[in-house]
Parts: sequence; structure tokens; C-alpha cells
Amino acid sequence: MNINLLINHGSKILKNKFIPNPKLDSEILLAKTINKDRNYILLNPNNFLNKNDINFFYKLIKQRSLGNPIAYLTNKKFFWNSEFYTTEDTLIPRPDTELIIENVLRLTKHKNKVKILDIGVGSGCILLSVLKEKINFYGTGIDVNEKCLKISKINAINLKVNSRLKLFKSDVDKFNLGKYDLIVSNPPYIKTSKLKYLERDVFRFEPRLALDGGLDGLSEIRKVIKKSSELIKKNGKFILEIGFDQKNKVINLLKNEGFYINSAHKDLANNDRCIVSTKI
Repeated sequence: MNINLLINHGSKILKNKFIPNPKLDSEILLAKTINKDRNYILLNPNNFLNKNDINFFYKLIKQRSLGNPIAYLTNKKFFWNSEFYTTEDTLIPRPDTELIIENVLRLTKHKNKVKILDIGVGSGCILLSVLKEKINFYGTGIDVNEKCLKISKINAINLKVNSRLKLFKSDVDKFNLGKYDLIVSNPPYIKTSKLKYLERDVFRFEPRLALDGGLDGLSEIRKVIKKSSELIKKNGKFILEIGFDQKNKVINLLKNEGFYINSAHKDLANNDRCIVSTKI
């Protein structure tokens, strides 16, 4: 069977399972199957595949039809200016989180040798994107999940920023190493009761630990804010991702821990998504 027929058949299977963008997903999964990029797939529609490749392709299509995200099936996701290695152990990097990168770069435009802490580093997409942009910056990432740290390390090596990175397995409550010019965090912020209403791909496949923000969605945010107030230098910047309906509550939490609110930023869907503050 040739590439074109496989793409069409895979697309049909995904479409019947109500998967968004079935043709694009089919192309990406076929590219993964034969270890080529998508351009190769598009430019060589009449190339034939062997039986093993065809069987592997249909295996991937079946997994995708059950909702397994493309980023986990291909083990990669593009974020900011780089491709990140991803597995089911980490949250999939999202475009909305790029707001944090934008604000970090804006605030540090004329700064050198900034020390950054990323609380809940996950795949490393936030911290490593900044380190790649700013060659004189040094980063520390913490996470409770050992597997996340291993994935961050792989990504750091791939992006050639490993020499400026330190990673620690630690709960935010127990971390006491150093003082930082800048702290960033994308903590879990979804109410436990709302998890089941997330998109199927997210609820069934992404790590609950990276999503569940407790009964009110703020339990992890509270811990992150409290610890950040201790770890940040005076006049240091704190950039925090939040849920779409949490802005006012998070602003109050920040003020109570001695932060001045600089700005709040909306995501691509016009929802409040990021707060920038300064330790006073």
C-alpha cells in the first residue's frame, strides 16, 4: 500500500472516532512510522511501505483513535522555538504557556546572569526555552516526579543548555536552596471536581499530578506563592500561570505574601492566564 492510500485510510478511521484534524494526525503518525518528516510524506505520496511499517502505522492510528495525544505517540512537541521530548509522564507543552516566555524575555531584555527557578519543571519547556534564548542565564528546576527530571535533562542536552541547569527532586514546600532573581511556575490549577470535564485526550492520558489543583484549584498555587516569597530576591520577578477564573483570588494570595502585581495577561482564547508580580 502506498503513502497516499495509508494516509486516507488512517484519516477515515480517525474521523469516524471524532478525532480533530484526522488527516494531519494521519500524516504525522505515518511520518513517525517511517522516521521521516511530514514534508517527505507530502512529497512522496506514491511510495510503497513494507508490511511491518503498515502494521505499526495502524497500531498508532488505533491508539490515536482512543484519544492518545499525538505528542505522546510521537514523543515530541514543538514549543516556543524548539522541539521537546515528551512522554506520558509530563504535561504536554501548550501555546498558552508561551506567555511566560514572552514576559520573561520582556522583563530581562537588558539583564545578564539572571538566576531562574522553575517550580514544577515538567518537560523543562519553560526554563529551557529561556536558557536557550539567554546564554548568560542560569536555571534551577524542581519537580516531585523523578521521571519529569529525567525528561528535562534529555531536553536540556538536546538544546545544549545542560551546563547552565540544575535539577532537584523536591516538593516545593521542602526546597530551600538559593535565592533567585526570577521565579516561574505553571502549577496544577484545575479543581479536582472539574478534571472529568476536561477533553478526553487530557483527562485520560495526561498526568493527573500536573493537573489537579485540589478542591478549589488553588492548593498548589498557594504553596508555590508562599515558597516563592521566601526564595525570591527583593525586587525579583515572579511569573505564574493560572486558571481562567482565578485571577482575583491569586492576586490576593500574591499580595498577602508581599508581592506587587505588575500585570495580568490573557491567552489566545482571551482568558486570564498569567500574572507578573514583583517581590517588595
